[in-house]
Amino acid sequence: MLMSSLRGRLFAGLTVFIIGTGLAAGYLAFRWAFDEAIELQDSVLLQVASLAAKSRLTDQPGDPGVDEEARLVVEELTSRADGAAPSARHPLPPDLPDGLQTVTRAGERWRVFVRTRSDGTRVAVGQPTASRDEVAQDSALRTIVPLGLLVPGLMLLIGIVVDRSLRPLSRLAEALDAKQTDHLERLPTEGIPKELLPFVDSINRLLDRIATMFDRQRRFVADAAHELRSPITALSLQADNLDRSTLSDDARQRMDSLRSGIRRTAHLLEQLLAFARYDQAPSAALAEEAFDRIVKEVVADLLPEARHSGIDLGFTHVDAAALRAEPLALAMLARNLIDNAIRYTPEGGTIDVSLHNRDGAAVLQIEDSGPGILGQDMERIFEPFFRGVRPRGDGTGLGLSIVRRIVDRYDGTIDLHSVDGNAGRGLTVRVTLPLADRRSGAADQR
Repeated sequence: MLMSSLRGRLFAGLTVFIIGTGLAAGYLAFRWAFDEAIELQDSVLLQVASLAAKSRLTDQPGDPGVDEEARLVVEELTSRADGAAPSARHPLPPDLPDGLQTVTRAGERWRVFVRTRSDGTRVAVGQPTASRDEVAQDSALRTIVPLGLLVPGLMLLIGIVVDRSLRPLSRLAEALDAKQTDHLERLPTEGIPKELLPFVDSINRLLDRIATMFDRQRRFVADAAHELRSPITALSLQADNLDRSTLSDDARQRMDSLRSGIRRTAHLLEQLLAFARYDQAPSAALAEEAFDRIVKEVVADLLPEARHSGIDLGFTHVDAAALRAEPLALAMLARNLIDNAIRYTPEGGTIDVSLHNRDGAAVLQIEDSGPGILGQDMERIFEPFFRGVRPRGDGTGLGLSIVRRIVDRYDGTIDLHSVDGNAGRGLTVRVTLPLADRRSGAADQR
């Protein structure tokens, strides 16, 4: 998963490069610092030997404050004229050549510098190599400590830089995810790195083509529905004329079927026209409309149908709510929701309608005691012409799609909550629309 991400690839690649470079640089720095420390200690031996040759220094008892392993040892290799013998318990071989050399003394390796005086006597200054190597190693480790701290710091810095560099891509992805499929505005190009501009321009051109295709589709649906209204109206008039004439029982049944089909077709055409109409952007100037009055009128119109189906339809609460919206759109919204509730609520069921004024928004809630919506249908319930796996009545599958478009048109939200109808409530639909003052302020900010 990490390697399939561009961010992960960049971070992993740069991390491997930095760690590899850091290890190589650390090894070279360690070796250089170690060798420099050894050379410095050799230089100290040389200076101490020069001083011992001039001043005839001899080894003295160790100072309690000096590490025995780090102490330099000064030793005479040959006896002086007065016959004095070398003072060391394990004397160095008297035939050591002059200069720096490494010798073994009492099973321990020593670094020794030998020098001959003008009178022929010889002096040696030495130090165990173990203590010298320990000092050099400590000095070299102190040299690479900053590098060891730098590598994690660079990795953290690279992670931050990579994340910030790719953040515009994340913002573009969020912008695309937030877009509605039928309202395709162009992606913004402000603040986008120039390397991403060709990619964003390509997406914008694709969005333009898709938007053009949607516009053509909407115009075709609207034109087709409008052109079909006239012949459907003519058929309805002819069916009414035939219904007044004397018909046999069989012909009467066929006429009823014909008129039912004409009504379904007319309803479908009206829904298609509404679908195309509310798929477009709203007009800029909208008057305030009393949403509570519109909802009451819709309930009054549908009340006879609900009573005919044996359904108890009524209000539980109504607040005054003024919205800036087209009254026809608000009426279509309320009618489609209540009509769906009537269609799916069984005889003897109830439909409760409430309108609340909360936090600067009008909340229309419709609760019915129908079967609700299956979980597998909930994700697709707003798709055009989708009626679920258990459709009822002669619906078109456009009602909720139209409601969704009206809600989006006026910057609102719609939520559906479905439970078991046997529990007393089948489906709860909650529509939230900003009140006139709130929506005006939001429009001014945009």
